[in-house]
Amino acid sequence: MRARDLAMAYESVRVDDDALEAARLMAEHQLPGLLVLDREGEPKAILPASQVIKALVPAYVIEDPALAAVIDEKHADRLCEGLRGRRVGDLLSDKAARPPIADPDDTALEVAALMAQARSPLVAVARRDKAGLRLLGVITASQLLHRLLGHAEPYE
Repeated sequence: MRARDLAMAYESVRVDDDALEAARLMAEHQLPGLLVLDREGEPKAILPASQVIKALVPAYVIEDPALAAVIDEKHADRLCEGLRGRRVGDLLSDKAARPPIADPDDTALEVAALMAQARSPLVAVARRDKAGLRLLGVITASQLLHRLLGHAEPYE
């Protein structure tokens, strides 16, 4: 099985897209993260759902989680307002690495090794041509596990 056979369409956003809309997209599709593309459409980073949640939680609560108990539900329900007017690029960590990118001819094991090395829930599959990287799709960790486990012998 090659990466091109495993690659599937996956939700992506661009660095200049609205952060609140990106959060809604993640929530609606129950995604562990989004593939973030640069202005030219090439993979730039992975925005994990945990990073979006971190952007919602006030810094003082992150520093001292016990303070979360003093925020009433009325105010907690409005945490997403903090994303209004922000861009996806604003949510990316300064340490955000470029997402792992598999070649379409990579094997499932090569994709698994790439994913493990990067500790990433997603691997982009792209072909390089004269115009740059052309995204073919994404392989998720759960999809790869499903495929690999489907070929495993049952334990008795």
